[in-house]
Amino acid sequence: MSSSTSSFSLRQIAIAAFGPSLLFGLAEGAIFPVIALSARQLGASLTLSGIIVALIGVGSLLSNIPASMIASRYGERRSMMGAAALSLLALLLCLFAQSAWVLAAGVFMIGMAQSVFMLARQTYLTEAVPIAMRARALSTLGGVMRIGLFAGPFIGAGLMALIGLSGAYWVAIAATLAAGVLSTFIPDLQHRHPSGGAHPVPRIGEITRRHAHTFMTLGVGCMLVSALRACRQIVIPLWASHIGLEPTTTAIVYGAMGAIDMLLFYPSGHVMDKRGRHWVAIPSMVVMGVCLIAMPLTQDLFWFTVVSMILGLGNGIGSGIIMTIGADASPPGGRTQFLGVWRFINDLGACGGPLLVSGIAAASLGAGIATIGVLGLGAAATFWKWLPRKTPGT
Repeated sequence: MSSSTSSFSLRQIAIAAFGPSLLFGLAEGAIFPVIALSARQLGASLTLSGIIVALIGVGSLLSNIPASMIASRYGERRSMMGAAALSLLALLLCLFAQSAWVLAAGVFMIGMAQSVFMLARQTYLTEAVPIAMRARALSTLGGVMRIGLFAGPFIGAGLMALIGLSGAYWVAIAATLAAGVLSTFIPDLQHRHPSGGAHPVPRIGEITRRHAHTFMTLGVGCMLVSALRACRQIVIPLWASHIGLEPTTTAIVYGAMGAIDMLLFYPSGHVMDKRGRHWVAIPSMVVMGVCLIAMPLTQDLFWFTVVSMILGLGNGIGSGIIMTIGADASPPGGRTQFLGVWRFINDLGACGGPLLVSGIAAASLGAGIATIGVLGLGAAATFWKWLPRKTPGT
């Protein structure tokens, strides 16, 4: 272990790295449950309401490449501040929207801000943390975002009980404002480059060509991970409704699954740093894939709950895996641009997975869910073939 690693502690950068992320996650968690309700209040149809909710993902997808250019030019701190400002503007648009189209514009802008913010966070930790502790840092980043997303709906619901639907947006505004203010006090990052020299900044096209093999192998594997994770969020309520469970029961099962998922982020990072990324990536995908394949076989609350909890376990042990693999593969010169392309590929999976389920579910919901499970096993096979066994930095 190097002296820099032995003297480094995540506590040194905890506020800088994880504070804004927790607040940003809380803001998003507060508004996610109410966007569709807001759209319906403004006269949107059920179909249009669903499309408006999906615009967060679309905004993030389309902004990943521009976000990499912004972060590369202006640095992580100023990018985070700009993302917070854009998110505040978007939330105010949503809060005071008088039509579904204004709401849609605000939701799309939230997705744009999310892309800039998350790319800046990932770049910051990739550069600031020694390689031997990288997985723990990035899995913790993912973990605190999940904590925010988990707590946000409850805090939002508390204020909504007092002032109505707008309460969720005011919670999000307060959390985003706090994230922006906290970001202003974060010192600019002193980038770590192994060679110690300057690196010319390559263009996006050059990065894509130079690392095409990585994007087509590990990138595709992580894209499948994103598809599974996005589908997991819709599979639980859809299958619960299919077997006749009450919405309240479904919410309890979903919340318990989220709690299991949320508690495992640091052990996941510890194993990745000490034993290797494949010790987490492959078991996570096998467990999630098998659970999704088994989900259509559950016909009562007991087995549905068991499979859902194991599914949450599988996702939890894979916390931070996409960001960690991307950070490992990113070059010192052009890292931000590489990670922008990496996030674009993974957002394709997050957007495409639910569309695949929906398309197949038109004929058979069970077949759609099982198909996504098979993709999980495909991701495991991809990691078995292409993911390095050696832990970076050892």
